Amino acid sequence: MTTVLPALPHQFNPSDEPLISDLDLYLFGEGRHERLWEVLGAHPRPGGCRFAVWAPNAHEVRVIGDFTGWGPYDGIVLEPLGGSGIRAGFVPGVEPGARYKYRIHGADGRWTDRADPMATHTECPPRTASVVYESAYRWDDAAWMAARTPDHHARPMSVYEVHLGSWRPGLSYRELADQLVSYVADLGFTHVELMPVAEHPYGPSWGYQVTGYYAPTSRFGKPDDFRYLVDRLHQAGIGVLLDWVPAHFPKDDWALARFDGTALYEHPWAGEHPDWGSLIFNYGRTEVRNFLTANALYWLDEFHIDGLRVDAVASMLYLDYSREPGQWAPNAYGGNEHLEAISLLRTLNETVYRNHPGVVMIAEESTAWPGVSRPVDWGGLGFGLKWNMGWMHDTLEYICKDPLYRRYHHNQLTWPTVYAFDEQFLLPISHDEVVHGKGSLVAKMPGDRWQKLAGLRGFLGYMWAFPGKQLLFMGCELADEREWSEQSGLDWSMSGDGTPALLRDLNRLYRDSPPCGRATRRPRASGGSRGTTGSRTCCRSSASATTARWSPA
Repeated sequence: MTTVLPALPHQFNPSDEPLISDLDLYLFGEGRHERLWEVLGAHPRPGGCRFAVWAPNAHEVRVIGDFTGWGPYDGIVLEPLGGSGIRAGFVPGVEPGARYKYRIHGADGRWTDRADPMATHTECPPRTASVVYESAYRWDDAAWMAARTPDHHARPMSVYEVHLGSWRPGLSYRELADQLVSYVADLGFTHVELMPVAEHPYGPSWGYQVTGYYAPTSRFGKPDDFRYLVDRLHQAGIGVLLDWVPAHFPKDDWALARFDGTALYEHPWAGEHPDWGSLIFNYGRTEVRNFLTANALYWLDEFHIDGLRVDAVASMLYLDYSREPGQWAPNAYGGNEHLEAISLLRTLNETVYRNHPGVVMIAEESTAWPGVSRPVDWGGLGFGLKWNMGWMHDTLEYICKDPLYRRYHHNQLTWPTVYAFDEQFLLPISHDEVVHGKGSLVAKMPGDRWQKLAGLRGFLGYMWAFPGKQLLFMGCELADEREWSEQSGLDWSMSGDGTPALLRDLNRLYRDSPPCGRATRRPRASGGSRGTTGSRTCCRSSASATTARWSPA
């Protein structure tokens, strides 16, 4: 809408306290407010609700909702708080469950209705309104939280990656708590990694096009229902990792894009990602950095998440990522390193580990950037683990080959041992490897059904014996030859033909044998023996004292 609407009177705070304290405003301006979700957004108060939103370039901001009506002349004006860029106001009579949006008269002259960037609950897509919410959950995972220690590298970690919407389609968070928890516990995995749970409008994006960074998706229930799922996993001794997407966000005009009529959250001129058609955050802007850093802390604080897997780190690190000459500008030193993004990642990891030393930060980083899992004070990025994409690509290429020709490609098995201790690695067989025509894991194996199953079991044994943690995408244990689809879900009629039993044994061996779960940066004795000829491959890691013999036939 473009018509300028007549102003409505402010609603005043009934108490003597300021809407937002000077300290909160100062910390936000400095980019150091570590509990930003307690300041911005919708917060029920006695007698009503306080609303606050960052929109520094807007001419006017109103809050509209069930409590005002949704017509073009409705809305309560929010007042600017000094030079902070924050607009805030108290609206009497608003209770949890009320839907709302911000009606913004942007710097571009347009009026738009926007979802709250800090909303902790939303309508179920395709509806887009934010919802006033107040948690009443009481956690029962104190024993798990007390047992979390900073030495996660010395503990076993075998991860079952899950897309909640397609594991068993139609289940709610609470129904998943009844079924997923017992299933993962039976297979013996130590952790689950949940593909993005933050609210997203487009289901086929799998959650990687986030519009509600502070709201668990309403597709499966309310935020407290998601807390219940995490709680039940913890009570069963299973850690919870969460995919987190700070690399880009979609261009929907009711969400973050040009929020106040300017490039507020996105970079003003390099803002669109060429691969995904989404927008890139402005990592050099103090308030945007605060939005992202506080968001990571939010999931760890409010939902007891045990670690974040940071998506698409490589796209953040390089200014020329997927860009041709002329489509990017070098940094101040003439290089292609994205200095602001590097600074953000280091600050993020330092802040997370200072507040939650028992969690793990994991980077999906697909290049040879040095020191991804090295501490910041040693010159690294400060992550706890890095996905070993090189191992994944080389090993999958090897197993796809006919056994007759594998003898000419043993270097694809031996080469990853050369750099296996350069980082703290996690070995990923993720959702990306079983979609878009790549085929399922068992379908990659050559031969008939019997040979494919034997190849799958051999591969899993090799994977569990290789240095590093392990991640396996849901459904690989079922040995279904169809590739994964988020629309159809898993085929539970498949038994896996012994694969689940193998995973139980591998996970039990892995958990009960301390050397298997221990990751070190360098082996105590270099290399071991690496066969490079013949039809049989032997790889030995002296750091884990584990030998894997794998016959490709």
